[in-house]
Amino acid sequence: MRRTPIGSLIAVLVAVAVVGWFVLRALEARSVYLPVVPWLVDVAILALAGAVFWSGWTVRSYQKGKRPSLDGLRAARTLVLAKAAALTGALLGGWYLAQVLVVLGDLAIESRRDRAVAAGIAVLCSVVLAVVGLVVEKFCELPPSDKDRTSSDEGESPAPA
Repeated sequence: MRRTPIGSLIAVLVAVAVVGWFVLRALEARSVYLPVVPWLVDVAILALAGAVFWSGWTVRSYQKGKRPSLDGLRAARTLVLAKAAALTGALLGGWYLAQVLVVLGDLAIESRRDRAVAAGIAVLCSVVLAVVGLVVEKFCELPPSDKDRTSSDEGESPAPA
């Protein structure tokens, strides 16, 4: 598997933010308003980021020789979980960014400002999830073997687990 490109995550975040902004503006034109983002969303996103990091830390510990054994299937699942966390962070970040963008013009109104702050914090939590996903992908990268070392001298990068 290849590592998730940061550029593709940024593209997903921007695309979801743009589409979300259009959807939210259309809903508000029909007097349909979303509620303020609950704080539980931030806690859940950060808890997910913590769980992904903990799972990745076990793989890293094994590779550093601090853990006696690790099932290969668990390491592969951790890598897939990390990739999913990175993409989920980008998707959620785009959605909450769209909510911030919709209310930017109305920050003088207290309820709209509260909504912007809550959605802005959710954007930050989502970015943390995406970054943790990318870090855990790095944790799951296999060290280069002798064959890979000769390949990496030719410009190729080692493959993740």
